[in-house]
Amino acid sequence: MDAVSTQATLDDIAIWHRDGAVLLDQFFSFEEIAAVRADCDTLFAGRGQAGDAIDRKTDGAIGAFHEAQFRNQEQLPFAASPAINLIGLHPRLIAFAKATLGVDRVYLYQCDVWAKYTGEADYDQPFHCDFANHTLTVPSENPAERTVNCMIYVTDVTNDLGAIHYVANPDADEIVGRARLALPEGMQQALKARERSGAAPAGSVFAYDIDTYHRGTNLTRPGGHRYTITASFKAAGNAMIDRAAWPLHFMRPWKNLMHHASADQLACIGVPLPGDPFWTEVTIARTQARWPGWDVTPYRQALGTAPA
Repeated sequence: MDAVSTQATLDDIAIWHRDGAVLLDQFFSFEEIAAVRADCDTLFAGRGQAGDAIDRKTDGAIGAFHEAQFRNQEQLPFAASPAINLIGLHPRLIAFAKATLGVDRVYLYQCDVWAKYTGEADYDQPFHCDFANHTLTVPSENPAERTVNCMIYVTDVTNDLGAIHYVANPDADEIVGRARLALPEGMQQALKARERSGAAPAGSVFAYDIDTYHRGTNLTRPGGHRYTITASFKAAGNAMIDRAAWPLHFMRPWKNLMHHASADQLACIGVPLPGDPFWTEVTIARTQARWPGWDVTPYRQALGTAPA
């Protein structure tokens, strides 16, 4: 298993297992995240319209879900540079997911970029768990069969820029218990009294599980916006969890990823590792014909056919 990176410690992993969430402050460097932010500016140019904050006038009531909240979302692969296409597959992020789940191989089953703009939608949500659209059952009691959902902060995510709010599992257990999808108003308010903010600077990662109670909040800074990328990992081979079927989107710009990813990164989206029996001279040649910029060297080396 990969060693835990210096950006995430064993204490961070222990907090994730205890609370169902952990905030990894400035996990990525300024240089790493700056290129991703530039890609987001390109992706969402002319699409988002920031303005004045929405005044809900609900006297502290919990929000609701509606389609406008999800208007500015894009799914991997992105029509931009390798920086944004590979940030969700960063080796340190993969190492963190492996260490947290306690497994040797993980699979990236979701990767989205999300732009929010002050006043464009009412982003205030009720407390909820994400497992309803990640599995047809409920999260497993076996830690290796759970998920690690990593929300990467491409911009600063402050409380006036819609920081996620969550309730640590020990607090939620006292109020609700686990695996409930619909909560009455009384429980919503009780959770709100225990909520914590996930506010953090650009480059940080908020990592949470799919049965951790959390909610989106409104952007209130006039003219404000925020970019985040969600990268969700499960243990390779865990068929109970799923979200995106990558081959379904074959017409999207996969070369932006396939031509730049390492073998380990590609393995996280279902490409067999070098040395797997799938790889033969024929399958390597056909895959290279499909992706001319793909680095075949490690695959041919494992097959024993790479040039000296």
